[in-house]
Amino acid sequence: DVQLVESGGGLVQAGGSLRLSCHVSGFTYDDYAVGWFRQAPGKEREGVSCLRRSDGSAYYADAVKGRFTISSDDTKNAVYLQMNDVKPEDTAVYYCTAGSDCPYVDVWGQGTLVTVSS
Repeated sequence: DVQLVESGGGLVQAGGSLRLSCHVSGFTYDDYAVGWFRQAPGKEREGVSCLRRSDGSAYYADAVKGRFTISSDDTKNAVYLQMNDVKPEDTAVYYCTAGSDCPYVDVWGQGTLVTVSS
């Protein structure tokens, strides 16, 4: 079975940094896309970033562009979201995702909570 397991969430002060990790397992094809979504309290889930592994193309939501960076490490089957200069509005449950291509999602992780204090 395909599994995505996130880690790295927690409490961080505004202006600080945090790195989320996601371990990916069970994919049977090589060229898939990985990404991150988030859902803030009382709001709809939204896409944050997506990485197309076939050519390294990365996409970001306008709200995080220039502050967040998505990357992957194939040797560890891991995907990361480096979050810098975080803001209170970044507070949300962050979900790791995988699919055939950006922005499609076939599998969701269980989510990890990020809380940014002001």
